[in-house]
Amino acid sequence: MSVTPIAETVASLMPRARAELAELVAFRSVADPAQFPRSECEAAAAWVADALRAEGFGDVAVLDTPDGSQCVYGLLPGPEGAPTVLLYAHYDVQPPLDESAWVTPPFELTERDGRWYGRGAADCKGGFVMHLLALRALKAAGGVPVSVKVIVEGSEEQGTGGLERYAEQHPQLLAADTIVIGDTGNFRVGLPTVTATLRGMTMLRVQIDTLEGNVHSGQFGGAAPDALAALIQLLASMRAPDGSTTVDGVAADAEWDGLDYPEADFRKDAKVLDGVELIGHDTVADRIWARPAVTVIGIDCPPVVGATPSVQASARAQISLRVPPGHDATEATKLLTAHIHTHTPWGARVSVEQVGQGQPFRADTTSPAYTSMAEAMRVAYPGEEMQTAGMGGSIPLCNTLAALYPEAEILLIGLSEPEAQIHAVNESVSPEELERLSVAEAHFLLNYARSKRG
Repeated sequence: MSVTPIAETVASLMPRARAELAELVAFRSVADPAQFPRSECEAAAAWVADALRAEGFGDVAVLDTPDGSQCVYGLLPGPEGAPTVLLYAHYDVQPPLDESAWVTPPFELTERDGRWYGRGAADCKGGFVMHLLALRALKAAGGVPVSVKVIVEGSEEQGTGGLERYAEQHPQLLAADTIVIGDTGNFRVGLPTVTATLRGMTMLRVQIDTLEGNVHSGQFGGAAPDALAALIQLLASMRAPDGSTTVDGVAADAEWDGLDYPEADFRKDAKVLDGVELIGHDTVADRIWARPAVTVIGIDCPPVVGATPSVQASARAQISLRVPPGHDATEATKLLTAHIHTHTPWGARVSVEQVGQGQPFRADTTSPAYTSMAEAMRVAYPGEEMQTAGMGGSIPLCNTLAALYPEAEILLIGLSEPEAQIHAVNESVSPEELERLSVAEAHFLLNYARSKRG
C-alpha cells in the first residue's frame, strides 16, 4: 500500500477498528425473531446509531421499516456545494448454522491465522467499520470533502424488503450523487475489484400434502402417496442431469464477458471435495454470474434419528432461485411457481408462499465515479489495476436506489472475498483488506470531490 497520510492514519486506527468490530459482532443480530430475539437487532441498531453520533453525524435516526426491522440513518454535511455520497452497509447477519462447527464462537470476534473470525465480520458489519475508518482518516487529513449520508440496513439477509419500501415512501432520504454499497468484495485477497452485476433472487416456501396423517409404510406403502417422495421428485425437476437449473420458461444460456474465473480457483474457493464434479456447463463465470441457479436451502421432514416406518403425509421445502441480470425477478417468481404446480406429481396438494424477492442489478462502469475509484484503488493496492467482476448474490436495495435516483452512480465494493466464507461457518475478514479498502474509500471520496469541482 502506498504510504500516504490517509494510509498512515488508517493503520493507526486498526486496533480501534478491531475492538469496535468485536463489539458489533457480539450482537446476535439475525433478523428473524423465530431464531434470535428481536432485542439483539435493536441493540445492534442502537450501537450503529451511537457510532454515527460519535463521528459528528447529525439527523441520526433509528427508523422502523415496513418489514418490522430497523435501519439506521445519519447525515454528515460537507463543504458548501460539495456532492453527496451515500455509504451503505447492513448490521443484520445470517444465522450461524451449526454453532458446534465453528472453531471459535460465531458471535465472538477471534483472531486466527491472520484473520478475524465471527459472524458478520465480513458480511457486513465489517463494511460499516470500513466506512468509519475512511471517514476518520479524512477528518484527520483535514476534513471530509463531500456530504456523507450513511444508511445501515437491518434485514438485508432476510430479503424482506424493509429498507426498499421505506426508501420508496421517503424518496428524498437517500438521495445522493453517488452511492457506495459496502457489501460485496474483491475477487480474491489483494486484487481490487468492483462488482458490476448482481443476481436477483426469489425465495419460495413450498408445502406438499398427500394424506390426512402419516400411515404405516408396511401396511400402506407402495400405494399411499408419500409427500416427501413427491417433494423430492418436484425438486429434482428443477435440474438437468448435469445439475444445470431447469425451471420452465427461465432462460439459462447467457454468457459472461468479463473477468474469468478459472475452474481450479473456483473449486478451491468453494471447497469442492476431490473427485466431485462441478454442476452445470460452460465457464464458471457463466454459471455463477450470468445464469439462474436454484438451491434447496431447507427441507422440513423427519430426521434420521427417531424416524418411524411411516409414509409421510406432509413435507415442506424452501427454495431460492438466483435471477441473473436481464431477467425480472417478479416474472421469475411466476415462472417458478408455475413450474412447481406443473411438476408436483400424483395430484398432490401443493401450496406456495413467497418469503423474499429482489431484482438483479447491473452497474454503469463507465461513470466518472468509477474513474475516481480506480485511482483510489491504485493507491491502496500498488501495482494492481481495479478489476470488474460479477457476484452471484443479491442486494435487492440496489435496484430500488437505481430506480429512485437514476442519475446517481452506484459502486459496489466490500470485504466478502472468497476466503471470508460468508453465510457459512467460520466466516472471517482479512484485516489487511479492511485496512486497504478503507484507504481506498477515503481516497475515492477525495478524488470524487475533486472531480466534481472540475
